[in-house]
Amino acid sequence: MTDGFSAAERAAMKERAAELRAEGKKGAKKVDGLQAVLERIASMTSEDRALAERVHVTVTAAAPGLTPKTWYGMPAYANDAGKVVVFFKDAGKFQGRYATLGFEDAAALDDGDMWPTSYALTGWSAAIEEAVTELVRRAVS
Repeated sequence: MTDGFSAAERAAMKERAAELRAEGKKGAKKVDGLQAVLERIASMTSEDRALAERVHVTVTAAAPGLTPKTWYGMPAYANDAGKVVVFFKDAGKFQGRYATLGFEDAAALDDGDMWPTSYALTGWSAAIEEAVTELVRRAVS
């Protein structure tokens, strides 16, 4: 697990925020959502923050069309209609024993009559990143 965003990742996020501001009102709204997500992640405990940062990087890379925003105080990523597709609930949010990666109704994960919509996260690895990437890609397909 990493200790947070790399300098290159932080620089890329700042560049993207500047690009969105330059787009005008719609871009400014996206910047506000991104800023709210980054501030919320920064406020988490170190364990939750490390997971949230990896989730943020993975979701935004796998589904760049999703817009970061906070949802009930949690980092979330919404589609063009403003519907939350995926969210991250840190363990500290409700004093849980694990963080949660969750998917809402807008996620296209349907698989028969029953399928999972949330996953416990207690650590991060290349295998977890690959699984999250695949879930997010399916969710927006």
